[in-house]
Parts: sequence; C-alpha cells; structure tokens
Amino acid sequence: MTPAQIHRVQESFKKVAPHAELAARMFYDRLFVIAPQVKPLFHGDISEQGRKLMSTLAVVVNGLTNLEAILPAAKSLAVKHVGYGVQPDHYKPVGEALVWTLQEALGDALDGETRDAWIEAYTLLSGVMISEAYGRATA
Repeated sequence: MTPAQIHRVQESFKKVAPHAELAARMFYDRLFVIAPQVKPLFHGDISEQGRKLMSTLAVVVNGLTNLEAILPAAKSLAVKHVGYGVQPDHYKPVGEALVWTLQEALGDALDGETRDAWIEAYTLLSGVMISEAYGRATA
C-alpha cells in the first residue's frame, strides 16, 4: 500500500470509530444478508463479536504503517478462524460487507480513491490470512 492509501484508510476510519457499535451491527446485518451460510459460525452475543471486530479493525488500521508488527497477529487470528469453521471463500463476502458498511457510514466521504484504498488494505490482509490458514495455493 502507498502512504497515501494508508492515510486515506486511517483518516476515514477515524470518522467511523466513534460509531463503532452501529458500524459493527450494520456490518453483521449486511454479512448475513449476502452470505447467510456464515451465520451459523457465530455463537453467542453478536454485540460482543462486533466489539471484537471493531477493536481488531482499529489495531489493523493503525498498524498499516508498520505491517510487520501486525502480521503475526493477523496470521494467528486466521489460524484461529479455521477452528471456527471459516473457509477461504468466506473472506470475499466479509470484504464486501466491510466496504458496504463504510459506504453507508461515510457516504460521500468514501470517495473512489478511499474506497480503493480500503479494498487494497482488505485484499492485502485477507490474502495473508488465507495464505497462513490454508496455504499459498488457496490465497
């Protein structure tokens, strides 16, 4: 990612972070609409899962300037997700739900370049996670 892309992701996330609970609820509502097959993977309080999602997203977004520092945690999380039943093809709708949530939350502030930056960030991280969890051939 370029420094400009990282800046776009970080600055736009600052606008979403104060509304983390709502953003997480929107994300999961959208995810379950576009990928209902993943809903059974979630057990317990979805609000708690939403807090974890937004907390993890904050760490990742803030760590984009030093990927080497956040990649071990991302890799560990990926392996843990395999145990929950997550499959490589689940990453695509997660990315779609994330971008949709950002569009809904930010409106016009999510311009094309910022949207592309988020897609680049998600593609990078999900690729690393898929590779770690399922092998390079899958990624």
